[in-house]
Amino acid sequence: MESEAARAAARPSLPVSGIFASGDFVRLWLLGLILFVVRWLEMLAMGVFVYEKTGSPFLVAMITMLRLAPMAFVGPFMGDLADRFERRTMLLVTVLTLFAGSSTLALLALFGKLEVWHLAAATLVNGITWSSDNPVRRILIGEVVRPEQVGRAMSIDIGTNNASRMIGPTIGGAVLAAIGMHGVFALSMAAYAMAFAIALGIRHRAGIRGPMHGALLARIGHGITIARRERRIVGALVITVIFNVWGWPFTSMIPVIGQDRLLLDPGGIGLLASMDGLGAFVGASLIALFARPPAYARLYLYGTALYLAALPVFALVTHPVIAGAALLFTGITGSAFMTMQSTIVYMLAPPEIRSRIFGVLSMCIGLGPLGFVHLGLLANWIGAPAATACTGLEGVTVLALTLPLWRPVLRA
Repeated sequence: MESEAARAAARPSLPVSGIFASGDFVRLWLLGLILFVVRWLEMLAMGVFVYEKTGSPFLVAMITMLRLAPMAFVGPFMGDLADRFERRTMLLVTVLTLFAGSSTLALLALFGKLEVWHLAAATLVNGITWSSDNPVRRILIGEVVRPEQVGRAMSIDIGTNNASRMIGPTIGGAVLAAIGMHGVFALSMAAYAMAFAIALGIRHRAGIRGPMHGALLARIGHGITIARRERRIVGALVITVIFNVWGWPFTSMIPVIGQDRLLLDPGGIGLLASMDGLGAFVGASLIALFARPPAYARLYLYGTALYLAALPVFALVTHPVIAGAALLFTGITGSAFMTMQSTIVYMLAPPEIRSRIFGVLSMCIGLGPLGFVHLGLLANWIGAPAATACTGLEGVTVLALTLPLWRPVLRA
């Protein structure tokens, strides 16, 4: 059967500007941008706060890990719920939950009562809500644009979200240095209120599939079974697991390496972390403008390999400018993975169970906490720089060893 990727490749290319003719795409795009900016500014501020409070690289990694941990367990359930409930409503509930969490943390920080365990609890709740992004907001993006626009729409969305990795840490570091943690969470509250107003304006209503036959776990299991039968989906998910277990966790060590090895203050750490976001924005923008479906799989694979190879460079250099350049490179290469991850899975998944396949994707992303635990323990043992370098080299090794599993994705 001809894949959706092949059909998209055969269609004439449309200009990027045409995608913005969809008002709902614009709303979903802006909503994602706001949510991701807040995510990154909070993660940077939390990492600095926890390290200053505890001096433990392991606990810094654990705080970041808690935001991803729920995806492994909740992601498949979110995929099933996205078929049973209207997706715009789920978006509104998600934003309200995030607003409530930031409001609580802002009050605790304002009165000097904020503790590390408060951040851990709030981060875990945020992680549960974030597990809905792939099966809800990303699926909506695919539904509100034409089929031949899906690849570029995903590239634009993820590219702009990657820009949040430049904007968020910069703002987070500056606000933390100038005002404190209560200022960080007050800013989050204002951003979530804006996101809620944007979500209210979404006109598209995703069709509810009606009563589901069979038990919940059986339906989730069916989605996993379908994913396992399609070798190209398996290959895409293998690459996702490798990136999230051996690559992505290094971001939790940026505050530690920035403070201890590069001797930067919170503002400098925020600026350093923003280089990864700047590279991601540049890379995803280039993909949105120039990439075509036949190149999607190669971008996905080679971006992952180069990203992992760049981690030892960032970890072991001692000059902030060189470290920033290394992060710029990880951003560019990582954008190829992040942009193509949702695009490839969307194109390969059967439309009737696409939400459940995206739930499986969220579950694979949710395996990332294993990498955070591994990196955190290793950092406590041999130091953050050496541990970060080791995980990058491990990731390249695992990628090579799993060649038979991911090779079919190159035919996507």
